[in-house]
Amino acid sequence: MLDLEKVTSGLLDKDSRYLWHNMASYGAGKEPMVVTSANGSWIADSRGNRYLDAMSGLWCVNAGYGREELAAAAYEQMKTLAYYPLTQSHLPAIKLAEKLNEWLEGEYVIFFSNSGSEANEAAFKIARQYQRQIGEHDRYKFVSRYRAYHGGSMGALAATGQAQRKYKYEPLAAGFLHVRPPDGYRRPPGQTEEEFNLECAQAIEDAIVWEGVETVAAVIMEPVITGGGVLVPHPVYFERVQEICRKHGVLLIIDEVICGFGRSGRKFGHQNFGVKPDIVTMAKGLTSGYLPLSATAVRKDIYEKFQDQQPYSHFRHVNTFGGNPAACALAFKNLEILEREQLVDRARSLGERLSAEMADLMECPLVGDIRSFGFLMGIELVADRATKEPAPLATVNRIIGECKAQGLIIGKNGDTVAGFNNVLTICPPLSSTDEDLAFIVRTFKAVVNAVCAEGGVPS
Repeated sequence: MLDLEKVTSGLLDKDSRYLWHNMASYGAGKEPMVVTSANGSWIADSRGNRYLDAMSGLWCVNAGYGREELAAAAYEQMKTLAYYPLTQSHLPAIKLAEKLNEWLEGEYVIFFSNSGSEANEAAFKIARQYQRQIGEHDRYKFVSRYRAYHGGSMGALAATGQAQRKYKYEPLAAGFLHVRPPDGYRRPPGQTEEEFNLECAQAIEDAIVWEGVETVAAVIMEPVITGGGVLVPHPVYFERVQEICRKHGVLLIIDEVICGFGRSGRKFGHQNFGVKPDIVTMAKGLTSGYLPLSATAVRKDIYEKFQDQQPYSHFRHVNTFGGNPAACALAFKNLEILEREQLVDRARSLGERLSAEMADLMECPLVGDIRSFGFLMGIELVADRATKEPAPLATVNRIIGECKAQGLIIGKNGDTVAGFNNVLTICPPLSSTDEDLAFIVRTFKAVVNAVCAEGGVPS
């Protein structure tokens, strides 16, 4: 009989010698989980333990694990054409670009990359060059929000409004500004949610005007700030932001890396707010995480400004693996699955049920706020509900650890803003079953209520 503990010990020894893990503190003494297989919403580790992955990996396995159709789509494409750069063209990229236009409900031209960071980097270059192409030579700045995350590369990180992600990596790319996010839970006393959101939108216009309208190229934002704490705006916020951008000739870039591909209960998150972005960036759920692929969708009339035959008018940006034929074929099949199984509608239904089931957690003094956007939830923990003082990190980590011990993987907004890493996150596959949802709710509530009964842990 195979000694799983011995096998795992050997794997962990090699892991500690050869692998550098994402976001891991060096020498922390915490062993990583060695994941060996996955199916549906569940993963298994080298010790034979099973866990419901209520974070979809890193917010991305929208169609669920173990989809043989996706593997087959990539395999069949690799047998025909495994690779060719998009300096030319190939059928999978053409088909996928057309399908993305259907999902976007607009007329866009698609530039493919590999990751969300790269999709945003391409968007920044396109926005700056576009402004110059139309004679706005001084427009190079971007307005983002504090607590937002847009990627780990030097430009995308500059757009990110999370100081702990930037510390020791600055100076980053120049020209990125940040304003207050629409964090309705922490709005000033006496303000309605709508009033506060309008004030936050006004902060964007103020930044544009104060910096000099003629210097600002674009605004970038997620429909909902996800990794920064699941901050859900009032609909009036996006309506006003779009008006501001149009008024001042500033492009609106919507980062759909997490909110896209059904997560919000619509095909894309921004469709919940009735806005029409100039540029849309996407990744993660595009392939349900099965292969690396991202896209930057650019409004057709913006793209046409790059058709000038003057020197330097074309977009001088190349990506070796962006739009890989196998990844594109897999992504196309992924979108077919999301459509066939009606997983966008399923996400909306599951999200509504999750919100209803979790609502009574507001009786727990540790829970300050519960925020949902489709099948995505953030639970903000506080040490004091009256003052809204954030709960200590030890409390957050205890709940995550005890959920894992009970077979449930959840997340948190870690390494974002000092003092505000206090939001637990839940983002399960859209294909989760009713039984999966029941397990998430039952396990999470039991752990939170138990910790709450004990008063959490000392800071």
